[in-house]
Amino acid sequence: MLIKGQIYETCIQDYTAEGQGVARIEGCAVFVPNAIVGERCTVRIEKVGKTWAAGKIVELLEKSPHRVNRECPVAKLCGGCDFWHMDYAEETRLKADRVRQALNRIGGEALEGVPILAAPDCHGYRNKAQYPVSSKKGRVFAGFFRAGTHQVVENDRCRILPEETDRIKKMVIDYVNHYRITAYDETTGKGLLRHIYVRRGQVSGQVLVCLVVNGGKLPHTEHLIEKLKQVPGFATLVLSVNTRAGNAVLGEEFITLYGPGYIEDTLCGLRFRLSPRSFYQVNHHQAQRLYEAAIAHAGITKKDLVLDLYCGVGTITLAMAKVAGKVIGVEVVEQAVRDARDNARRNGIENAEFFCADAGKAALELEEKGVHPDVVVVDPPRKGLNADAIDAMLKMAPRRIVYVSCDPATLARDVALLKQGGYRLVSAQAADLFPRCAHVESIVCLTND
Repeated sequence: MLIKGQIYETCIQDYTAEGQGVARIEGCAVFVPNAIVGERCTVRIEKVGKTWAAGKIVELLEKSPHRVNRECPVAKLCGGCDFWHMDYAEETRLKADRVRQALNRIGGEALEGVPILAAPDCHGYRNKAQYPVSSKKGRVFAGFFRAGTHQVVENDRCRILPEETDRIKKMVIDYVNHYRITAYDETTGKGLLRHIYVRRGQVSGQVLVCLVVNGGKLPHTEHLIEKLKQVPGFATLVLSVNTRAGNAVLGEEFITLYGPGYIEDTLCGLRFRLSPRSFYQVNHHQAQRLYEAAIAHAGITKKDLVLDLYCGVGTITLAMAKVAGKVIGVEVVEQAVRDARDNARRNGIENAEFFCADAGKAALELEEKGVHPDVVVVDPPRKGLNADAIDAMLKMAPRRIVYVSCDPATLARDVALLKQGGYRLVSAQAADLFPRCAHVESIVCLTND
């Protein structure tokens, strides 16, 4: 039995899904942050569970050749990034291997390796930021939450964001402190400003600023607008009213203070209108590669009917419409469906239909109506597919199923269920849309031929 506070010598053998190192000490799995596979170190036990323990590196006895100096001074504290302590080669290796291990262990495959679409740059790629706001000794500041907490870690420059985004954050904070606007305190429910939300179009260069407030207005916003006009591309300022307790960032009411209330950007040759609530991949370059890979895996022809479940604002759907006979998109969020229809209209796409419904129920209804797509594309949330969706897909019996996933474990679980229904995995690929962060996307293709 491991003893809390005791120091042990060990070797890091593997990684968790969150990117922590895993060591085995006296038969117990010990999770060690900021560790790299192959390193020998001494570890202090911080917490002991029934079948696991958490530790912290005391001394590195043998460093990995993949260990690098952190570019970010708050990397150890901030919960946004996970891998500034290792080089990008090791990061992509562990992400690809995470997908491979999940498909083998849970999905019943025997893959020797999974290729990964590595990002060309780890800096400035993220086109959206949601900064929580806090205060200390009467001074308001913004940053990102410390891992596992709601404690805000202040950081002047986030390496994965464009410079304009951090510049806007500073302008808003200067304005807030100048006019003595209070920061929201979730323990008391008091205070006005909750979050600073910034979205930037990679191609258009347009910038949307959304301030999330615990009330209906902010004072002296005309002065803030004049400051924001100094930022190239600044296009609109929106208030999001959120007076509810809880973790949801955006509220239900939006008040446009300047500009149209949205920006536009181009992805896969298509123009999309983006409001604060619009889903849009945060890494433009990698998202385009991801969607192109999904289309290639699908093998779509002009004769094909394609069903896209969980279609969001229609990014993948409309990209596939260019190569398909007809596409049908299904999404449960009503505003997203309206945006998808509008995006189709503004791009001159006439062979796309969109329905607002739960993916599983919609798929069952379409199957009952005799709709039998040639290709089904799914891009579900982290929890994966529900039973209705899988049942309907198996009844529809499409030639191919292309599954885009943000969670290797739920992907592998659903692959196993689809295999039980007569499908087989023909390709698998990882895609790194979040360099320096633990998340990894993946694409698999299944066929029933």
